[in-house]
Order: sequence, then structure tokens, then C-alpha cells
Amino acid sequence: MSRLEFAPKIDDIKITDVQNGLGGFTPKPEKAVSFAVLRDAIKKAGYKLGSAEIIVIGALEREEDKWFLVADVSKQRFLLLGDHPALASGARVEVRGSWETQGDKEAARETIRLRDVEKVAAMRRPVTETAEIAVMEDAVPMTPIRATSPGLTVYKGGAVVPRYLFTRQHLGSLKIDRHAIRLTFTYTPTPTLQLEAEVPYQKSSFRDGTREGSGHGWGNVILWGKYRFFRTLETWGDRQAAVRFGLELPTGNNDAPAEAALLLPEFVRRQLTPISGGLSAHVDASYSQARGRFVYGASVEGIARSERSGFRLGHEARVNTDLEYVLLPLKYRSPTNELFLIFETTYVRRTNGRVGGREVSDTSLNGFYVAPALQYVPTARFLVEVSYQIPVIERAGPQVLRTDKNLLFGIRYLY
Repeated sequence: MSRLEFAPKIDDIKITDVQNGLGGFTPKPEKAVSFAVLRDAIKKAGYKLGSAEIIVIGALEREEDKWFLVADVSKQRFLLLGDHPALASGARVEVRGSWETQGDKEAARETIRLRDVEKVAAMRRPVTETAEIAVMEDAVPMTPIRATSPGLTVYKGGAVVPRYLFTRQHLGSLKIDRHAIRLTFTYTPTPTLQLEAEVPYQKSSFRDGTREGSGHGWGNVILWGKYRFFRTLETWGDRQAAVRFGLELPTGNNDAPAEAALLLPEFVRRQLTPISGGLSAHVDASYSQARGRFVYGASVEGIARSERSGFRLGHEARVNTDLEYVLLPLKYRSPTNELFLIFETTYVRRTNGRVGGREVSDTSLNGFYVAPALQYVPTARFLVEVSYQIPVIERAGPQVLRTDKNLLFGIRYLY
């Protein structure tokens, strides 16, 4: 909505009542406003404009049996519907009422159905009009951390999402620590489409008895396209579903420790690199529903991997669930300053991997993981999140690294 010619910056558009979807803004004083243009812009963004109330200060004019209000600064004319004892030709008044657009294109004109008219002697404020709108809003943002969200970021905008992950793994006496940065960029060109690019970088170290080593490098870049095919809005609630397709490019570093540095099978050593294979296809489907302070969600993902330099992990299927609760604020009337309690689960099924062009037996994985998390939203554009994931069940072959814990810290900035 902030992209409209008459609308202010997004930070000056305020949501005043989350539960009932009420918000307000002060238009640019020198620009003419249009209810129809506002309604269409909100519809394109995936919402529905239920109604709007407007306050305008200006001078009254009478033409035959019709009353018009000429706004002080923009000189826009509003047709007044209804009657009020304060209507008098030439009087300067503040008018409040229901705002609509009548007619189309050149014949369109803005109308105000009168609720209140008050005479004013001098300029009370440096603006021409104030609009309060009733919109079916996303009362609770869809913000899972590890599960895929069907929600999109800002329409004709996007987000920058840097995340830090620390992972500790082991296999017998071998201990591995991984420090990874994943930088994700998103852009939403339409109300149903989102484009993403994920760029990972990893530094790892290992210790096996007296042998130690480390490595670092870029991981594979993944390009995503998400299509939200279903959405329905209701008071303080939202249901939506989306599919997402990804292409993982063979861009990452595949240098593994040499056998002289780590006396273990090649399949184990290749798992210490930042990549899991070569060119790979990802697809997932996700659904979420908000109801009051609760958000429920789930996603299903499949990964088909190809080999790179004769190595890949197995093909993979994942099922994620997401449960969120808005703990703060206790009186939830406007967005921001929200604290989310989040509990996510992940089930992973991975087939046997390959090394040297051959399948390696007993390298499959079945695992179930839980991740309690916190998320804080200080502003409409920024949030901070932390998640701690641990395995509950992890059954894997004798050459597959076991995960002990995974700590995730991230921020999201919308532009």
C-alpha cells in the first residue's frame, strides 16, 4: 500500500486493532486519494478491504441539491452523502464518514457518507485527510524457523535473512564441529509468487584421537520459487498453502580431508565438506493456519541428489511440523513487540549414499528431531529468532555422521 502515490511510507501506516483488522494512515497532503485504488492495491497484496472511514478538513460548496467538500491542501472534491445541521456554504469544517468511490475511470468521484461534521476556524493539523481502514489482516505472521512457511514476504518487496548455525556431530571417536552462515534473499513480485536464493558458507573442524583438522568453503547455492495457491482470511486468522521448487547448483567446495589426515572410509571423510552432492532438485508443499494466538503448520519436502566428483548423500524426504503461540503482548491489539514460543519437529528419511560412483550399503538414515525456539518481532520490518534442535531418534548406518545438537540464530529484515 505504501507504493501508492498518495500513501505515506510503510512505517507511517499503523495497525490499530489486530483482532478486527483495523489500521490507519495519513495520506500525503498534496495528493488526491482514491478508495477504489486503495481497495485494488490491498486486493493485489492478498487482502480484502472491508470498509474505510475518512476525516477531511476543507471548505463546503453547494451545487444545486448536492454538497461538496474541497480539501484544504490537495483541493480534491468529495461528494457528501447524507445531511447534517452544520452544512453551510463556504463554511470550513472537519468531516468524518464512510469513504467510497462511485463510478469508474473518468466518471469516478470520491464520496463521504456523513457521520459527523464539525466547524473549524483554523488549520488544526498540517494534513488534509486521515483514513482509517478495516482490512482482513495477517493478525499473526506466519514465521516458522525450520519448517517451510507458505506465507510470502512483502508484496513487491522481500527480505534478507542471515542465519548462523552451529552443529556438533560424532561417529565413534570422531568429533565434528560445524559453523555455518546461510544468507537468504527473497523477493515477492506478485501476491502469489516468491523468489529466493540461498547462499551458504561453512567452517568445520574435526578431532579423532590425536588427529585434528579443519576446512572451510562455500556450500551449494539453491534457487527457489514458491507459489501460494490457496489463502483464506478471517477475523484474527489466516489459512494458506504453497508449493516450492528449488534447484541446488554444484557451486560449493568439495575438498575433503585426505586419508593421511583422517584414517576413515572415504564416505565418512566426504561428509565433512559443505556439500551433500551435485546438481539436485528440491520440492516441498506447506500449509499453515492461524487461530487467535496459535499458529499450526506443516511441510513435506523431497530432495533428489546427483553426484559430484563421485559422491552424494542419499535422496531425502522430510516432514516438518510447526506449533507457535504468541506469548506477548498480553493485550494484543497491534503488531510488533511480539514474542513467539515455537516448537518444531522434523522427520528425515534418507536412502543410501554413493561414493566413487558406487552405492555404499548401510548409509541410510532415519531420524526424528525436536526444536524448541523463541522469536521476537520488535518492528514490522525486523525479527530475531533462536532455535535449538536435538535428536530424539536417529538410526543410521555405520558410516553416517550422528547429530548431537544444532543451534540456529537468525534475523530477518524486510525491505
